[in-house]
Amino acid sequence: MLPFAAAIFDMDGTLADNMPLHHAAFRQFIERHRLTPPAADVAAGLTGKRNREIMPILFGRPLDEAELAAFAEEKEALYRAMIPGIGPLAGLVPLLDALEQRGIPLALATSAPAGNVAPLLEAIGVAGRFRVITLGEEVPRGKPAPDIFLEAARRLGIAADRCLVFEDAIAGLVAAGAAGMQSVGMATTHGAAYLAGSGATMVVRDYHEVLDAIGEWLGGA
Repeated sequence: MLPFAAAIFDMDGTLADNMPLHHAAFRQFIERHRLTPPAADVAAGLTGKRNREIMPILFGRPLDEAELAAFAEEKEALYRAMIPGIGPLAGLVPLLDALEQRGIPLALATSAPAGNVAPLLEAIGVAGRFRVITLGEEVPRGKPAPDIFLEAARRLGIAADRCLVFEDAIAGLVAAGAAGMQSVGMATTHGAAYLAGSGATMVVRDYHEVLDAIGEWLGGA
């Protein structure tokens, strides 16, 4: 891995192992609306995508803006009720501390709805740690397009090829590669084998492994 000047983090499944909460919320939503659950391969491909991309797939038809907004909020309300008590991924806080001590600016780039961001950051104790927060709804295209990462880099004032992305989803890792950024695949939502073909610079189980890999560089002058 080459030295980097900024770190950009995805949120869901990357800062916390909260994707099981999203899956549980979607199961409740699907049951409420008597929908057919998507096949496993289709469901895996939805990770990292926005609700406006997911909902038409679940319903099997195009949805107008009012339907998209209502269905998305219904599902996210189910999810937010499950957030209290969740913690950060192992090693996250020590890594953030080490990056900040080195003077590496931090950004968050998430496809999650705006209303989900503060509750999760507060629950895992990292509110206020990110200089920049970029949302999927603020850019034209969602992951795997590179837009959200490029916008985060622009707001940080750091060249894209000097940024390191942390992601748990194939779509996000592909987006990082398309942005010309190095990336770390977090084997939380999916296993390491699943992420192997994503183009990630490295794949780890938790942030302790990241610290082991770059700790000497982070501790340098």
